[in-house]
Amino acid sequence: MCGIAGIFNADRTRSVDGTACAAMAATLRHRGPDDAGRFTAPGVALGFTRLSIIDLGGGNQPHSNEDASVVSVCNGEIYNHKALRAQLAAHGHRFRSQCDVEVLVHLYEQDGTALANRLNGQFAFAIYDSTRHRLILGRDQTGIAPLFYTQVRGALVFGSEIKALLAHPGVERRVNLRGLDQILTFPGLRSPTTMFEGIHALPPGHLLVADASGIAVTQYWDLVYSKAAATTGASDPAPYVDRLEAILLASVERRLQADVPVGLYISGGLDSSLIGALAKHAAPGHRFESFSITFPDAAIDERAQQRRMVADLGTRHHEIEFSPDDIARRLRDAVIAAEAPLKESYNTCSLALSALVRETGHKVVLTGEGADELFGGYVGYRLDAAGGSPRGVTDGIEALLEEELRAELWGDPDFFYERDYCLFRDAKVGLYAPTLAAGLAAFDATREPAVDHHRMVGRAKLHQRSYADFKLRMADHLLADHGDRVAYAHSVEARYPFLDAELIDFVRTIPPGLLVRDNSEKWLLRQVAARYLPPELARREKFGFVAPGAAYLLQQKIDWVEDLLSPDRLRRQNYFDADAVQRLRAQQLSGGARPNATFDTDVLMLVLTFGLFLDAFGLPDRS
Repeated sequence: MCGIAGIFNADRTRSVDGTACAAMAATLRHRGPDDAGRFTAPGVALGFTRLSIIDLGGGNQPHSNEDASVVSVCNGEIYNHKALRAQLAAHGHRFRSQCDVEVLVHLYEQDGTALANRLNGQFAFAIYDSTRHRLILGRDQTGIAPLFYTQVRGALVFGSEIKALLAHPGVERRVNLRGLDQILTFPGLRSPTTMFEGIHALPPGHLLVADASGIAVTQYWDLVYSKAAATTGASDPAPYVDRLEAILLASVERRLQADVPVGLYISGGLDSSLIGALAKHAAPGHRFESFSITFPDAAIDERAQQRRMVADLGTRHHEIEFSPDDIARRLRDAVIAAEAPLKESYNTCSLALSALVRETGHKVVLTGEGADELFGGYVGYRLDAAGGSPRGVTDGIEALLEEELRAELWGDPDFFYERDYCLFRDAKVGLYAPTLAAGLAAFDATREPAVDHHRMVGRAKLHQRSYADFKLRMADHLLADHGDRVAYAHSVEARYPFLDAELIDFVRTIPPGLLVRDNSEKWLLRQVAARYLPPELARREKFGFVAPGAAYLLQQKIDWVEDLLSPDRLRRQNYFDADAVQRLRAQQLSGGARPNATFDTDVLMLVLTFGLFLDAFGLPDRS
């Protein structure tokens, strides 16, 4: 994985600012400190920064086809590149390197914009077709690799991070209120929305094509569950367990491809432990290095489980104890990396962990992210399976309004996701500054569909929840501010075996009753884990990765925290109601009304990190 940036003007007679493109790429050096490359032609400039992982000596980008009419830069890994390379070579294509992403230019020659359908990997690419003077941007199916774009005076400007776009002199800095409300309302942002007005995230599984006819964004992939699964009865689990084991092992093997060492994150939970065990099975005799984070608070510490797994794997282990004081020291850096305000402090833990990985000389690490959303790993899945998910208000006009809102959000008035959104809308009115609250309807995240209704209607409840989690929790939150950004802040590439394209295709065929069964979340995955893990880890229930929130920071009486939450500052910024924030502050200091880390929103943490966000990116107060 690396960093890419570029500028494209559909009118090739108009010059493109190559200096601006170079400045954009320079902001991405943390993503690619090992090398750099550039390409310029009439109407286009591409920039690239490299984290060298495959073909260390010959894999720098841009790549081009045989006659240099097609040029590409890519942030990512194409895990099925060897099979694709063989197929392309059989059609006469010639390669100049052993780099995995060189297949892109030749696939484009062969398949045009349909190339993305053949890729299994994590990627964000830009392909320039000089013959047609056309630029194609693409993002992987699940959104592991980020890609952002905007328009400046008719030119398309894009980059791996928003920082790159902000380095262009024509890009304005304005808060996107819709993005703020999405973070407050849902688990996080939802592509294409970002926290910057006018800057868009290319959604996962989408392509953008820019040429003389304009800009077109199209979807090439989505998580589509079968409607038939909603009525599928019990099945013999044995064939599914065997097939899942084989595909998971193949997924891990694909992600061990590297010309540098690959490390393992070990959290102490089921998912990362299973990935570690499969890696050991895939590379017998190899001693991996593993990484974990511990806490002095026994209530959230998992070092006993981590060390049990480390002993089983025989890894050379590295751990770091994260003190709550580290939150204050790292919170601003976490916000800068995320390019958004945060509702949780655990991003600071992830930032410290990736720093530990880099300090050992590692560039690549495997992680267990993604299993919960595919295999039913959260409490909501278990409640759904037992018929006990909360349904919020159940009678009166409030119930009718909530059902109408659910139908608008999900396409199904019976689907409950996290909270009663009608009641929460009232809470938002009380939190926002009065002049902002008066215009809430213009940016309220609940006034438009939260997901594609066609993917929800008629599906099993477990599949509905999985789809909603994929769209609202996975790509723009867990894989973004908690994944890609905190890893790449220290030049580390995280790889996600549970998000393999072949694996996801298989999961869509599994009957829901095998995913959550006997009151056990991730039941089918546990059957595979039982073949590789110590029993106490294979059976262990999910232990949420949490860290102290805003209440802890308030208790420390830190000057910059007091300043960010001061009434004068809040009134000047005019985004949040100063009196409401002070009431929340007093409640938390008194020990009351503290948010549950699993179910509630830490509103004060959002307000606090929003202040850090405004300062870090030079965003204006509201007039």
